[in-house]
Amino acid sequence: MTIAGASLAPPVRAEWVRGGLIALLLAVLLALPLFLAARPFELRLLTVMFLYAAMGQAWNLLAGYAGQTSLGHGMFFGIGAYTSTMAAIGIGLNPWLGGLLGSAVAASVGVVIGLACFRLKGHYFVIATLVLAESLYLAFADWEWVGAAMGLDLPIEEPSLLAFQFHRDKRPYYYLALALVVAATALVVWLDRRKMGHVLRAIRDDEEATRSLGFSPMRYKLIAMALSAGMIAFCGTFYAQFVLFIDPPSVLSLQLSVMIALVAIVGGIGTASGPIVGAAVLVTISEYARIWFSGSGRNIDLMLYGLIIMAVSVYRPAGIVSLFGRRGGGRR
Repeated sequence: MTIAGASLAPPVRAEWVRGGLIALLLAVLLALPLFLAARPFELRLLTVMFLYAAMGQAWNLLAGYAGQTSLGHGMFFGIGAYTSTMAAIGIGLNPWLGGLLGSAVAASVGVVIGLACFRLKGHYFVIATLVLAESLYLAFADWEWVGAAMGLDLPIEEPSLLAFQFHRDKRPYYYLALALVVAATALVVWLDRRKMGHVLRAIRDDEEATRSLGFSPMRYKLIAMALSAGMIAFCGTFYAQFVLFIDPPSVLSLQLSVMIALVAIVGGIGTASGPIVGAAVLVTISEYARIWFSGSGRNIDLMLYGLIIMAVSVYRPAGIVSLFGRRGGGRR
C-alpha cells in the first residue's frame, strides 16, 4: 500500500500544481483589462489572439486528433459570420441565436463535406478542402444577395451583452473571446480523456486497425468535423459582431484558413496547449508587423511565418510546446 501510495503521490501533486498555475493564469487574464482601458491596441491584440486560439483548438480537434488535415476551415468561419449577419438583417434574429444557427449550418455543411471527402487520403483531402473553400469564396464574392464583394454592414444596436455589441468600451469583447478559448480548450481536453479522444487518435495512427476493432472511422471523423466546423462558425459570428462588417476577403480568404491551421501546427498539433501557444506567437507577430511596417512592409508577417515554420519543422517538429516537456505539451 505504501509503495502504491508513493507512486501515485507525484502525479497527484503535479496535477494540483498544474491546476494552480492555470487558475493563476486565468486570474491574471481576467484582471488584465483593468489596466488596458487606455491601450486599445493591446486589448485588440489579446482579443484576436484568443479568437485564433479558439479556432486553432477547433481545427486541432479534426487534424491533430483525427488526422484529417484541412486547409479550408476558413469556409466555416465565413458561414458562421454570414449566417448570423443575414439572420440579423433579414429577420432581426438575436446574434447569439444567429451564432447558434450559424454553428448548426456549418456543422451540417461539414458533415456533407466529410461524407464526400473523408474517403480521400493524405494530400488529396487537403486539396479538396482548399478547392471547396476557394469555390465558396468566389461564389460569395459574386452573390448579390449576401452583398457580393461589397460586403455587409451589421445593424447597429444599443451596446449590451444581449445585443453582442460594445461600441465605446471594447473590454467585453476581450472577456467573450477569453470565454471562447477556455470553452474550446475545455471541450478538447474533455473529449481527449473520453473514449472519443482515444478512438480519434487511433484513427489518426492506423485507420484500418481501428476499423478492425469494431469502430467506424467515418462516424468518429464526422463527429469531429461537425464539432470543429460548429466551433469555428461561432467564432465567425463573434468576429462579425466585433468589427460590424463582413466581406469575402475578411471571412472567407485562403489566408484565414492557413492561419487557423498554422496556429495549431506551430504551437503543437495534437496537443491542448499547442493552439494557445501558436496563437500567442503568430498573432503577436502579425499585429506588430502590421503596426511597425504598415504599407511599406506588406506581407512581412508572412515572411516571418515562413521562417518560424522552417525553424519549427527542423528543430521542433512537435511544435513550440515540445520545448516545455518531454511529452510536448500533450493532454496531461
